[in-house]
Amino acid sequence: MQQLPNVTFTAAQLRDREVAGEIARKYLLPQAARHDRDCSFNEDAYAAAVEAGLFKTWIPAEYGGSENGVLGLSMVVEEFSKIDPAFGVAFAVNALGSFPVIVGGTEAQKRKYLPKVASGECSCAFALSEKFAGSDAGGLAVRAEKVDGGWRVNGEKKWTTNGSRAQLITLFAVTDPDSRSRRISAFLVENTDPGFSIQKVEDKMGIRMVPVVETAYDEVFLPDDRLLGGTPGLGFKHSMMTLDLARPGVAAQAVGTAAGALDLATTYATRRKQFGAPISSFQMVQQMLADMGMQTEAARWLVYAAASMSDMAVKPKNITKYAAMAKCFATDVAVRVATDAVQVFGGYGFMEDYPIAKFYRDSKILQIYEGTNQVQRLVIARNLIKESGALDYLNGVIPTEVQETFGANAEIVNA
Repeated sequence: MQQLPNVTFTAAQLRDREVAGEIARKYLLPQAARHDRDCSFNEDAYAAAVEAGLFKTWIPAEYGGSENGVLGLSMVVEEFSKIDPAFGVAFAVNALGSFPVIVGGTEAQKRKYLPKVASGECSCAFALSEKFAGSDAGGLAVRAEKVDGGWRVNGEKKWTTNGSRAQLITLFAVTDPDSRSRRISAFLVENTDPGFSIQKVEDKMGIRMVPVVETAYDEVFLPDDRLLGGTPGLGFKHSMMTLDLARPGVAAQAVGTAAGALDLATTYATRRKQFGAPISSFQMVQQMLADMGMQTEAARWLVYAAASMSDMAVKPKNITKYAAMAKCFATDVAVRVATDAVQVFGGYGFMEDYPIAKFYRDSKILQIYEGTNQVQRLVIARNLIKESGALDYLNGVIPTEVQETFGANAEIVNA
């Protein structure tokens, strides 16, 4: 069984977390409600994050980054999300959009784009989902056809977070419809490319500050140097590698959301009086707060462990399983804690006058984007089955560790 890494924090990671917390208190706390109500982007907080160098967090040092890795990214996202979960994703989506360049880009592509991401000059988005291809990433319909000197792209992408602000969009399109393993390729689209447009800005239940849009590609010509990695057919591989790195960031957003909701509920419970006493003195409320605290803390350390695994020089074989576990568990916790926090607030929790209503609305998307939690459970289960050697049983082979435990004559029973 894979041993989890020891989670250790560098001085740079701790410093960035502290800076993120300061930005959150100064720019998110007083503005979050207004930006949520107006569906407007918090440019002040974004500019402060750029000035503080926080967009360098996940970028390798040779491209202008601070190389604090996925763990450093998770710590910053958690701090932002404690105050405004929407800004947590507004920040993290830049990692999602640039991770494909880090894991699959050519050296020229890395040197062209990553320093601009690190400096905050280039905002990013990730265009994978379509109207009829959400969890089924292999069912994409957007086409990229080879032409002289490059590729011609046509189609529409759905739910592109930050798509209307991004200068760089990592686009996944079908380049070989007859292939099963190399059907999809990834491309680097710039928002100034002719034929690229924003078709619709979604009206969302939560995370209303960050734009989620429908992007369209009408005869968009991309030169050969915009094909990620320079080789067609690697798009599915690039997307899966990216999501393994990005899912701890979503999970960190969930941890921050849960922690923020818990803070609000605890503070409210100590001030709200019923029957002549603060409701925090009631055992039922104490049980709710205790459960919320345990769940949040458990999620936090699972996220930190998965993020630390992502930062290992040699990625463990089961990094996909742990990334899925962190994303699934933490986001389920965020929804559960936000729901219980609303219950602690009682009738006031249902009113937009109090910030807990926003945390409740913001939490739900966490179980859906970057892989629904139903799909995450499938990923986890399949990895567990594979690790157990169950596939060997199906082929009539008894694993050595089973023979050592139960004897060489252990039988294969068909259920």
